[in-house]
Amino acid sequence: MADLVATDIADLVNGTLRELGRMKFSQIAQTLTDYEAFSHWFKRDRVSFDEGVGIQRNLMSKISNNAKHVGLMETDVVNISDVMDQLQVNWVHAQTSWAFIYQETLMNRGSALIYNVIQPRRADALISLVEELENKAWAAPSSSSVKTEPYGLPYWIVKNNTTGFTGAAASGHGTTVAGVALADSPNFKNYSAKYDSLSKSDAIKKLRTAHRKTGFKSPITIQDYRGSGGQRYRLYVNETTMSGIEDLGEAQNENLGRDIASMDGTITFRNHPIVWIPKLDSDTDDPIYGVDHSTFYPVCLAGDYLRESEAKPAPSQHNCFQVFVDLSYNYLCVDRRRNWVLHNGI
Repeated sequence: MADLVATDIADLVNGTLRELGRMKFSQIAQTLTDYEAFSHWFKRDRVSFDEGVGIQRNLMSKISNNAKHVGLMETDVVNISDVMDQLQVNWVHAQTSWAFIYQETLMNRGSALIYNVIQPRRADALISLVEELENKAWAAPSSSSVKTEPYGLPYWIVKNNTTGFTGAAASGHGTTVAGVALADSPNFKNYSAKYDSLSKSDAIKKLRTAHRKTGFKSPITIQDYRGSGGQRYRLYVNETTMSGIEDLGEAQNENLGRDIASMDGTITFRNHPIVWIPKLDSDTDDPIYGVDHSTFYPVCLAGDYLRESEAKPAPSQHNCFQVFVDLSYNYLCVDRRRNWVLHNGI
């Protein structure tokens, strides 16, 4: 790279020598139509921040059953039971970067400037990070990659053919979820059910049941980790399921008017948005994930939330400047019982 000249830099050539329309460029590089994880989950007001070497939460996973009815003057029997468990999740780290050469800033200006060559490089770096986050958000890491890949949604919300709170540990992760042994804390399981047809008598009926069964409300006031403001529930589906649900919605609407696709972008379940996730199109089980976002959310390391560094010279290349964007985080689900997945496979 020691003999690098300006004409060797493709971006510089394209940005200064050809008439492409000044100061504008069109971005057609992204591979997905939308990015749910970054655009919704990682909004600053929805992210939780933490410190320390990892994420840790205390779970009250069982009750002692000490309560009983007694007769007058009956002898007291006091018992102290172990009702707590501890959830532990490691930080994982993501990064992206971009660079520029000092002389580019001198050449890419004034009357020769068609577009700023720095802007698309930064945009490319950020889109690359967004795509990486989206790819990992909809997958469970393998047991050998838990130290480098996040606990995506399928790690926490696990399919099972048996209806009920049967979502155990993700495949390859034994009988524990984030350090919680399910044998000791059986309540730390999500709701799951299998459907055969996307119809009101099958899948939709089971959706209603899942929503009721997972609607836990504490009988006493306790301080929870997060409130329930904003869009607490969201349902996530693939294109096949989304299309079928839109057909169901239009079939029951008697006032469609002249709109031939009146349900597109507006379909809901009990006023909760149903969202198409492109990354789920490869899941042939056609899952319907019901997520309570007061229990499932990203936790980011305080001080390392999309931290963009200053431009600094690269080693041994004093005219080449590098910029890095870093993120330390993982996903956390403090109550799997408030979440569900329906599917037609396995």
